[in-house]
Amino acid sequence: MSTMKKLMIAGNWKLHMNVHQSSVLMQRLHERIRIHRDVEVVIAPTMLSLQPLSVQLDRRKFRLASQNANHHDEGAFTGEVSFSMLRDIVHYGLVGHSDRRYKFNESLEDTRDKVAAAIRNGITPILCVGETQTEKLAGETDLVLHDQVTTALQNVTADEVRNMVIAYEPVWALSNGTNFRDVQTPTPDIIAKAANTIRRNIADIYGQEVADSVRVLYGGSAHAANSSGLLAIKEIDGLLIGGASMNYHEFSKMVDAAVKEAHSRKG
Repeated sequence: MSTMKKLMIAGNWKLHMNVHQSSVLMQRLHERIRIHRDVEVVIAPTMLSLQPLSVQLDRRKFRLASQNANHHDEGAFTGEVSFSMLRDIVHYGLVGHSDRRYKFNESLEDTRDKVAAAIRNGITPILCVGETQTEKLAGETDLVLHDQVTTALQNVTADEVRNMVIAYEPVWALSNGTNFRDVQTPTPDIIAKAANTIRRNIADIYGQEVADSVRVLYGGSAHAANSSGLLAIKEIDGLLIGGASMNYHEFSKMVDAAVKEAHSRKG
C-alpha cells in the first residue's frame, strides 16, 4: 500500500486549444481552484501554450508539464523541442504516453532515453505505462508493465526514481477526448493490482522504500462522477486526466474530490 504522499491531479490537454483558448481555460481553473497543501494540480497543455501559461499561472496552485520532448538536448533535429529548452518552464514531463507509444511508434528505448533526459534537465518524469486490449486479453498485463517500467528506469538512480511519478494508463480504457464517460473504466481491484505490480517491479531493483516513495497515478476515462471512487483506491496517489481536464467544471470537481480524499487519508 502507498504511504501518505501529496495527491496529484494532472490534466493532459493533448492536441486541443490554441494559445488564447488555453489561457481562457487556465483563468477559469484559477477562479475555481484554491491553493491546497495536500494536492498538487498539474496541467499539460500543448507545447505552444507552455511558455505563455508559465507566465500566467499561479505557481502556488498549479504546475506545468510538457506532453513530450526530444531526448537530445540540442542538435540537428528540425522541428523538435528538448527537455533542456523546457527546464525553466515546466516542473514535470509526460514520458511514454500511449499516444506516443502507439501512434508515433516510440519504443521502450525511446521512453528510457526521455526519462533520463528529463531528469538530466531537472524535470520530473511522469512515466505512462499500460497494456493494450490485445495484451490484456492475452493475460500479458504484468509482463507489459514489467517491460515498460524496468526499461524506462534503466539509466536512473534510486534517488531519481524516488521522486518520479508513474501513471498506469490501460490503453483499452482511454477515450478519444470527447467520449470520456462512455469508455470502460477498470474495476478498483484491476487498478490496485496494476499499481502493486508497478511498485513490485521498482522494489525488485531499488528496494521497497523507493517503491513506496513513487507516486502512482491512474489514467483512463476519469471524470468528475467517478473520480471519488477512483481516488478511494489506496494504492494510487492521484489521477492523470484526459478529456475531462478540458472542462473546468469537471476538472475543478476532481480537484475537490482529491482534497477530500487527502483529508480522509490523513484522518
